[in-house]
Amino acid sequence: MTAPPPPVSSPAPRRGVLADVLDPHAFRVALYVLLALPAGGLVVLLLTVGVVGGVLTLALVVGAALLLGALWLVGGLADVQRVLAGLLGVSFVRAGPPPAYTGVWPWVRATLSDPATYRALLFHVVQFPLAALCWVVLGTLLALTLGALASPLWWLYPPLFPLVWRDSTVTPGLPVVAGLLVLGFGSLLVLGGVLNLMGRMWTRLTLALLGGDMGYEAARREVMALRRAAGRVALGDDLDATLADLAVQARLASTAQAVALLAPDGTSRASSGTAPAEWFQEFGSARPDQSATVPQGEADVRYTAGGATLVSFPVSLPPSAEVLDGGTLRAVYTPGMRPGPDELAFLLSIADHAGTALHAAQLIERAGTRAGEQERARLARELHDSVAQALYGITLGAKTARATLDRDTEKARASLDYTIRLAEGGVSEMKALLFSLRPDALEEGGLVAALTGHAQAMEARHGLTVFADLPAEPHLTPDAQAAAYRVAQEALHNVVKHARAHQVWLSVAQAGGWVTLTVRDDGRGFDPEQQGRGTLGQRSMRERAAGAGGTLEVRSVQATELGTESGTTVTLRLPAAPAEPQAAALATGAQS
Repeated sequence: MTAPPPPVSSPAPRRGVLADVLDPHAFRVALYVLLALPAGGLVVLLLTVGVVGGVLTLALVVGAALLLGALWLVGGLADVQRVLAGLLGVSFVRAGPPPAYTGVWPWVRATLSDPATYRALLFHVVQFPLAALCWVVLGTLLALTLGALASPLWWLYPPLFPLVWRDSTVTPGLPVVAGLLVLGFGSLLVLGGVLNLMGRMWTRLTLALLGGDMGYEAARREVMALRRAAGRVALGDDLDATLADLAVQARLASTAQAVALLAPDGTSRASSGTAPAEWFQEFGSARPDQSATVPQGEADVRYTAGGATLVSFPVSLPPSAEVLDGGTLRAVYTPGMRPGPDELAFLLSIADHAGTALHAAQLIERAGTRAGEQERARLARELHDSVAQALYGITLGAKTARATLDRDTEKARASLDYTIRLAEGGVSEMKALLFSLRPDALEEGGLVAALTGHAQAMEARHGLTVFADLPAEPHLTPDAQAAAYRVAQEALHNVVKHARAHQVWLSVAQAGGWVTLTVRDDGRGFDPEQQGRGTLGQRSMRERAAGAGGTLEVRSVQATELGTESGTTVTLRLPAAPAEPQAAALATGAQS
């Protein structure tokens, strides 16, 4: 186990004459001192018996066992002392799982070469006499305080406290009682101050001797926390979860009792750890000689009404952000504790990560709004070019049929047939638009249904003859299915825009673990050597194919003389999705 980095102690602001006496921390320190003496005596006794007994019986097998047991007790009893140090508000963080056991002698060598073993042994040796000294000091002060405060009883009932001096009974007067009361209250204040000093002394001693390599461990924890925070911010999928994780990392890698991320209006966005409410009530700013600075940014260090230390960092966003004020990061520390400059720099980095997360959320929201506007504009253009034109044609065809119904039946029938074709084409166009707007349409209808609807829309809108060979739904992953549909959509768009074709052949086939999508037209073609890797549309198709683990091939032939066939063929090959486990098991069982 290793301890957090030792905080820099700083005196809390004065909150009243009896502040030290009434502080709950003083009672915990008194309980620790009360338990330290018997615990220290027991530790010294066990280690003395183990070492002395082991040396005296070293010639026997039991001697070596006693020495090994004493060596194990140094570390085992140190863990008990760390638990007892919780009364002082000192917490220890386990660095990781213990090393694997490889034998007695490797364990002995590792234990004897570990400086933590000798620091723990020194703590065991020092604890007992130091606890005895604390007992003497506290006992003397407590006896003096109780005796002086009980002086009114001596004055009121002298027989209860008979004091004989040279064959005469001494009876205190009122001035003496008043002086003893003043002495008692003074001793009580001194007792509270001494308990406060003892708490700091035992805290420093515990951290110094029972902690591991605190500088290295603190740096390791901070680096790991910053690495996790950077990964969480880069993921950027959920702002609330990101801020909550940043608060947790800030608390775990620091000595703070609690960490909170607050919005500019003071409401809590995320928090980790618990602390009394009065600790967050600002008492006053730190004095100039106690100011805390970090290499970049500022740390506002204040004392609180509860005697704790409250550190605030601004959560700043870059100038390009819409809102520059991201709120504050607040870290609260137990009374008498204060972070060092390295920890302040770490917390400032967490605040910067929070600002980056907020900025990323703003950018994502802005991009989503812009994408929505672009999608609405695209939908308006598509509706104007397809459905609106079809509806206009239907209106004209219906009017023509009505006008010629009585005098020219054949012309009216032709107008009605034309109107029906336009209506069917409009329905297909609308289905294609609705399909493109729904991200789950591929999962519901499948690739074959999507391509069939798109082919019908091409025929109705552009007058192309599409020969669709789509026998069965291929086995593709959702990503590969989406890539296949987008590639086919782009290829058909190129046919309309560039090829000047009259016929298009669209097919999907699956064989040998691969799915092949082919789009071929009888258009004018182009020269692949002159266009290199192709236009932006071709590069987009190639990127989609590569992203799905497939390949894309584009072949085109230009008509050089009359009668020569021309056209372009786009071939997409994608790996088929693995069969479902249950289906594969059934197939295996059927074959066997």
